[in-house]
Amino acid sequence: MATIAMDRIGRLFNSLQQIREVPRMLTEAAPSMPNTVRETEVPSYFRECCVCTGYRPLNQNWRYYFLSLFQRHNETINVWTHLLAFLIILVKLNQVCETVDFRGDPHSWPLLILLLSSLTYSACSTIAHLLGAKSELCYYAFFFLDYVGVAQYEYGSAVAHFYYAVEESMHRNVHGIFMPVATLLSCLTCLGCCYGKYCNFNQPAWVRKVCQVVPSALAYMWDSSPLVQRFMSWSTTSNDPAMMYHFGQVAFFLSCAFFFTFPILERCFPGRCDFVGQSHQVFHILLSCCTLCQIHASHLDYVGRKELYSRLHGSGEAALFVGLYVLTLVVCMLIGAFMLWKVQQVLDVKTKSR
Repeated sequence: MATIAMDRIGRLFNSLQQIREVPRMLTEAAPSMPNTVRETEVPSYFRECCVCTGYRPLNQNWRYYFLSLFQRHNETINVWTHLLAFLIILVKLNQVCETVDFRGDPHSWPLLILLLSSLTYSACSTIAHLLGAKSELCYYAFFFLDYVGVAQYEYGSAVAHFYYAVEESMHRNVHGIFMPVATLLSCLTCLGCCYGKYCNFNQPAWVRKVCQVVPSALAYMWDSSPLVQRFMSWSTTSNDPAMMYHFGQVAFFLSCAFFFTFPILERCFPGRCDFVGQSHQVFHILLSCCTLCQIHASHLDYVGRKELYSRLHGSGEAALFVGLYVLTLVVCMLIGAFMLWKVQQVLDVKTKSR
């Protein structure tokens, strides 16, 4: 017994020694990584409001931007918040797969769409914030990809709310139009966000915000409308465990929408939020909390409201909603590709004029 205990202690000691070597290994892996630069040393489209330092230099090799995951710069927190969210959602998906038969139960497919769309948007956001600093074209390409992720996540939210959270009285009124409208609004969100980013070339910053915020707000109000009646009858469903999580996801979303629209923290403390404390970082954290609450609430609704949604939704509806999800994803990718082509045209003109 003593020999076994000593052997385990020795292994633990060796593991700790290896962990202590990680910082040195990272330093040796990237000995020539350039220092970050000030806002005056990067193009205007890279600059964030009241963020003065911590920008990564352009036109480095890809290895530099991948390794910048472990570097201190003004996008580090933005990268890690959604990277951690991606990993947490992946763990949640694995847990749900242990109890939900996604292959054999079509009624579980909207929950799967929500989980996959959540993974997709967090992955796209991570990639955009990590790699978007390489060049002007990469900046637009990766953030257009980010907006595709946002739009398909909106669809995932809509289908989960309509399938599991809707009350019978509302279902009678919007059946047949709710998900097609949600598809349209998701595509408009992608178009508005991409066009808003494209407006960096020749439009003031407020135009970009309007293009991004207005369609997203309309989509959110429509996608979350099935929850309104649930909230109104909360007093009679106080034993419903999903309601607290639905309330949490709405509260988190409204909070993150505020920080996305108004970069109040960096304006109050200009130059002090270059690494941590930016409103967009708070937006990422709150949005991740919103998503986790939403997934948990939808899972509880899937388990607890089976009798209702099985009666409201026919056996073929789930397959139809999967088809609409694929359509939404394809259309949004085409929108992103078209807007990237427009960007490429502008960049070609700028290059020829030099």
